[in-house]
Amino acid sequence: MNTNEQILGSNVGQLVGRIVSSPVKSHEAFNENFYEFILEVKRLSGNSDQIPVSFGDHLIKDVNDLEIGKTIAVSGEFRSFNKLVDGRSKLMLYFFAKNILSEDITKAMNFENENHLKLKGYICKQPVFRETPFGRQICDLLLAVNRQTFNRSDYIPCLAWGRNAYFVKQWGVGTCVEVEGRIQSRAYKKKTELGEEDRVAYEVSCNTISVVENPGNSVNTLNSHIQEQEAGC
Repeated sequence: MNTNEQILGSNVGQLVGRIVSSPVKSHEAFNENFYEFILEVKRLSGNSDQIPVSFGDHLIKDVNDLEIGKTIAVSGEFRSFNKLVDGRSKLMLYFFAKNILSEDITKAMNFENENHLKLKGYICKQPVFRETPFGRQICDLLLAVNRQTFNRSDYIPCLAWGRNAYFVKQWGVGTCVEVEGRIQSRAYKKKTELGEEDRVAYEVSCNTISVVENPGNSVNTLNSHIQEQEAGC
């Protein structure tokens, strides 16, 4: 890994929550089976986020041990990929597990309801500033975060609030930032030719966000992020 990747490839997360769907095999890669399930993580408000988790079967002896209702701790990265939906490229987001702790270990260590993520990356789309009907300020931004393997990037939607939103709206495409926050799920209705469909969006709600001074990455790499995003990658 080169110095630029070390600076811009930061993507570290920790989740503790309750399994609400049984693991389902999604695909095979590098002679390994990969599975997906939904982890419910409660917020302080009492609401909860339903976060899709993907993992390789080398992380656990028996996939069937991940039973609905069990509380587990998961560490890893928040990743993205593009999927063709109705003829259009759609950004799909998921939490890629690098370590899974069983319910026994999770409870023994008193872990509960944790949802924490740290990112470093480039703003690759002009931030959009808006206000809610109640006057709360929000700024939407899209970060390109270098993955430490496979020479690719993940594109992560983020939300800055209040004072942070005011500053973020002034930052341009290409600004390197560091974010600390949580992954949130948001249910919404999508109008289609067949009527309304229930869908879920995932994004990072920023607790803190700051500019990384002198990241040292090349203009060519930044341009490639922008070109990929414009192409729907």
